[in-house]
Amino acid sequence: MFVHYLQSNQQTNYACRILYINNTGHGFESHHLHHVICLTINHKYIRRGPIKRTFVQKVQREKINEQIRADKIRVIDEIGTQLGIMSPSEALEMARDREMDLVEVSPLATPPVCRIMDYGKFQYQHAKSTKVKAKKIDVKELRIGFRTDMHDLGVRRNQVVKFLEKGNKVKIEIRLKGREKMHKDKARENLASFIKSIPFEYKIEQEIKSFPGGFNVVLMP
Repeated sequence: MFVHYLQSNQQTNYACRILYINNTGHGFESHHLHHVICLTINHKYIRRGPIKRTFVQKVQREKINEQIRADKIRVIDEIGTQLGIMSPSEALEMARDREMDLVEVSPLATPPVCRIMDYGKFQYQHAKSTKVKAKKIDVKELRIGFRTDMHDLGVRRNQVVKFLEKGNKVKIEIRLKGREKMHKDKARENLASFIKSIPFEYKIEQEIKSFPGGFNVVLMP
């Protein structure tokens, strides 16, 4: 038994695979065969290549307590005090006396460095910090005018502080209209004075730069 050919029909979108059988076990083409097996499948589901599989690499966790197998380790306590070099069993006994865990924090050091800590609390804080880093930071936009009065500048200043307190970046623009475009140096000075007056600790992600309508600057917490 063998497959002689694969015949496709474009109008019906089907493919027909013909298997020929004879008494000698050899296949041949003929229109007078009595033993013909026809298998019909939809060509859309014919597999044309190898299956691509995605492998997820497991994250290596810290060794804790009895998992630490080094002969000697350097031990640090929960407040950062160096306790010296000792065996893992001695360090583990000290950790248990304090109702804490012994965690290997620098496995590649010689000897490995382990710390006495509350491992559950450590995992919680690590997960929380990772979540904060992954949080999307929005860029808020705020505009001031060339002749904005002191009261309105105070309102804008408070808005900038609120945005920065929430962890957002702030893009501040000063737009120039008509004859104001003749006083670009003064507009740059006004924007610089405004950001200096903001009563909040910030970093300048993008220095003051010009664009066709005026100047802008980007601040970040």
